[in-house]
Parts: sequence; C-alpha cells; structure tokens
Amino acid sequence: MSNHHNTAPVQEWRTAAAFRAGDQQRKHYLQQWQLGPDGKPFKTYACWLQPVRYQQQPAMLKIALETEEQRGGLLMAYWNGTGAVKVLQQHGPALLLERVNSTPLLAEMARNGQDATASRIICEVADLLHAPRSTPPPAQLVPLEKWFDELRPAADKYGGILGDAQLIAHDLLRHQQEISILHGDLHHGNVLDGGNKGWLAIDPKGLWGDRGYDYANIFCNPDQETAGTPGRLAGQVAVVSTAARIEPSRLLRWIIAYGGLSAAWSLNAGEDATIALRTAETAYALLSS
Repeated sequence: MSNHHNTAPVQEWRTAAAFRAGDQQRKHYLQQWQLGPDGKPFKTYACWLQPVRYQQQPAMLKIALETEEQRGGLLMAYWNGTGAVKVLQQHGPALLLERVNSTPLLAEMARNGQDATASRIICEVADLLHAPRSTPPPAQLVPLEKWFDELRPAADKYGGILGDAQLIAHDLLRHQQEISILHGDLHHGNVLDGGNKGWLAIDPKGLWGDRGYDYANIFCNPDQETAGTPGRLAGQVAVVSTAARIEPSRLLRWIIAYGGLSAAWSLNAGEDATIALRTAETAYALLSS
C-alpha cells in the first residue's frame, strides 16, 4: 500500500484533461527520444507509463501528470542510479527510466517468512538515497514541516490517536536530526530488484528533513494483514532501528507521526485509514509501555 495525496473528486474533470494531455506528451516523447513501444501504455492516478525499447535496451517511459511526480523525476535524475533506478532521459513531465524487474519481491518476502530481510534491504537502499552528494539536490524538494500540513486540521477534526500523532510530529519537526534528502514513500512496493545493480528505489515524493521519517512507512506495509499481525511492529522496530541506526523510541515516534499523517490523507479523501490508524495506535502503545 502506497500512502499518497489523493485527488479530490471535484478535480475529476481536470484529471480527465490532464490524462488527455499526458497521452499527447507520451506520443510526443516516443518520437522525440526514438522509443520503440514494448508493451501497452497504462495510467495510474498520477502518470502515464509505457514499456519501451531505447537504444536496444528495455526502458520505461513515464509522463507525470502532477507536480509531485515531476519533483520525484528530478530527484530520480539527481540520484543518477545510486540506490534508485537510473534515469536515461528527463525533460519537463517526461522521464525515461531503465526497466527493472517490477515483481514486488520485497512484499512477497515479507509475507513468506523473510519480513526482517525485506526491512533490512529497504534500510540499505535508504542509506544510499540519504548519502550526501557533491552537488546540491533539486531546489523543489519539500521540507517535512510543509509535508505535515494536513495533520493538524485532521487532528482537530477527528481527535483520538491523530491528536497524539500531531503533538509528537510537532516536537519531532522542531527538533529534527540528520537532515537529508528523503524518498518520502519508501516501502516494499517502491524498492525493486535491479539484478546485478542491487535493490533500487522508484517513485520518490522528493522531501527534505529528518531521515527518521523515511523508515516509518515500512510498518504500514506490505499489506493490511502483514502490518496488523500481532507482535509484527515490535519485531520490526528492533530490526529497523538496528539497520537504520535510529534509537527505537525515536523510530516509534516517527511511526506514530507518519501513521497520523497517512490517516489524515486517507480520511480527507474518504478512503480507508485502518492500517495507518492501527499502526499509529500500536506504536503509541509500545512507546508508552
């Protein structure tokens, strides 16, 4: 499950227009970059995608339909294949990526007795993504303080664990540590098997702030059943805090903050917030014990 900002229903007419425009862009870049179609185009809530061939190699053409996706593309290009899938071409809303195995192997591992191994792999990828580079990152990265904008109004409206999450998030954001580039949506579905290139991230949100934030989404994934298994969160906190070199109570606080934010997004969009709420509540109980 990927937790993301959702398009409100009132924007549906704009979305239809955006999809049409995106499809035109897709056709334009097929010609512009001399790409051979290698599969049918398909769309997600935020982009057009098409498997292609580029200079005799398999690639993926991605046309971003919203700013968040474009920002992610800039960050992917900045990472230049270190910890993330390599960008072959990037222009405006268009991104041409190396095509890697898209089978969600980490999710399968987590469901089949290798949950700790999957979490450690995500932490290893995070280390690569967070590492300082010699050139400055894209100016468009969003600071975590801004990213958390929707939590306070949701906490005021819904109360409960969201109130606790808001207080904890406020404190964490005031006292951030180890500020770095953040993927922003690092979970089992966004880390793919790159073969001899290792495990590689896709679909970043492009954030900036305390690196602790990037580990929280592991605990809401790969699915409701796994995330909600009794004892799973406590076990994975031990694994991730060691692998990521983060103190367990600090990690728990980021899990609560993120769970609250994710729940706020889901509730505001009229979607099911069960996983996020349950994860935040379980982490809060552990923190308080």
